[in-house]
Amino acid sequence: MSKPNNEPVIVEKPVAEMTAAELDSALALDVERLLRFGRKHKMIKDLDMLVARNTLLDLLGLSAPSEEKVPKENFDTPTEILEHMLDLAAAKQLFDNDVPQYRINFETRLMGAMMPRESEILRKFRKLYAKKGPEAATDWFYDLCVVSNYIRTAQIAKNIQWNTKTPYGELEITINLTKPEKDPKVIAMERLQPAASYPKCMLCKENIGYAGRINFPARQTHRIVPVHLAGEDFYLQYSPYAYFHEHCIILHDEHKPMEMDRRTLAQIFDFVSQFPHYTCGSNADLPIVGGSILSHSHFQGGRYVFPMQKAGIATPLRDERYPGVRAGILNWPVSTVRLIGRSSQEVQTVANNILSAWREYSDASVDILSHTGDTPHNTVTPILHYDDQDGYILDLALRNNRTTEEYPDGIFHPHKEYHNIKKENIGLIEVMGLAILPARLKDQSAQIADILCGLAHNTSREEGSPLAVHADWIDALIAKYGTSMTPVAANAAVRDEIGVVFSHVLENAGVFKQDEAGQAAFLRFVESVGFKTVE
Repeated sequence: MSKPNNEPVIVEKPVAEMTAAELDSALALDVERLLRFGRKHKMIKDLDMLVARNTLLDLLGLSAPSEEKVPKENFDTPTEILEHMLDLAAAKQLFDNDVPQYRINFETRLMGAMMPRESEILRKFRKLYAKKGPEAATDWFYDLCVVSNYIRTAQIAKNIQWNTKTPYGELEITINLTKPEKDPKVIAMERLQPAASYPKCMLCKENIGYAGRINFPARQTHRIVPVHLAGEDFYLQYSPYAYFHEHCIILHDEHKPMEMDRRTLAQIFDFVSQFPHYTCGSNADLPIVGGSILSHSHFQGGRYVFPMQKAGIATPLRDERYPGVRAGILNWPVSTVRLIGRSSQEVQTVANNILSAWREYSDASVDILSHTGDTPHNTVTPILHYDDQDGYILDLALRNNRTTEEYPDGIFHPHKEYHNIKKENIGLIEVMGLAILPARLKDQSAQIADILCGLAHNTSREEGSPLAVHADWIDALIAKYGTSMTPVAANAAVRDEIGVVFSHVLENAGVFKQDEAGQAAFLRFVESVGFKTVE
């Protein structure tokens, strides 16, 4: 974020010491600062400022605009202005500042006054797409989502990120600190909320402009762009808490469950053909292996190169019926077949052959059963990107969600010995090698590093210890590293070991294991589809 250029520092009373008149005066000036920001970033035009100003004055309970000189500022996002406005508005008791969600919702309401209408967004997007191409259109749309604070860049910057070397290449590890944790007061308030069915979920198109509630985020700054994919209507939007650059979501017009079939593949290919600078993939359509939202059909994508895309072919394959498609088993912990070809239709046909065969495939020798009674277990996680030289590159990760008494969470789910690091489902993003780990690991990993430095005792076996979940892991780390490391080395070691655990979690999710029996079973499957190994 840039700071104001050559402007005198304005010394202001602490908000708590301001009189009512001083609060209103400061808020009125902040309205003008926000309007100038919006005009500079082309969110609003001159006449729009009149409407936006009056809307903001109303929201803030102000009778007239400020007549003070507005300082010249050069902010990339409105965060600093908004935080000041929110402190003032809270002091004026316009919302309950003890409830974080109310603060976020009020902020979104303020920025909503600055937003273009949905029809204006669509008109601008289509004009840019037609005249300058898809990259120009998405660049503009993404920037609007950033400057409106819909994409919460200040919060995203708090995430902790690093890479870990593994036999599969470098995996990317993120401790997710973006979303604020709920305190007991908020949880209690949520329980008192009446049942609500509007919007039906956080992906529905009805979210645009929605005011939000204690248990549902405000969406006055949310905008979407219609896209037509393989005969059906979808909408392109960006994720407010992005996990990677230009993290977008492509949601179906209807609130209907996730599907995985030939039409799904066609829709993913259609999206990438329209936006060839974006990767696009889909969570699977079954519980455990299907990510967090199965109730609304959607894809995810972005302008990002994931670790999986950098992985090489371990075993080249060919299907003589489709000479235009190169194939291979990927050097990747989640069992994946890669298809490469310039013909979209030919690659889709081969992909559908794999999907159809996998749906019905069983190999009890490696715990793969396609069905239990009428309940299906096999599906895929597809990931597609386009390369100017090679054409379409599709990775099909094979998934199975069967559970047993030994593995009640899933045979091909993170196993219990790794739940201290990752217990949640392995969805699309993590299949691609980007770990999204819980916020608790920030403090826990620092405490473990202190143990390895000899700066703290190992309390993990003590009753009520916050490190109890890591007890076995800490013992193994002490055995490996001792307790005399330097702080820098200890922190690096803990991070590397977290990354190694994530690689094992992905191996757990692999239906064909990285051993002789598993890889032989993998070959049996691809041969059943029609592939042969290439010598």
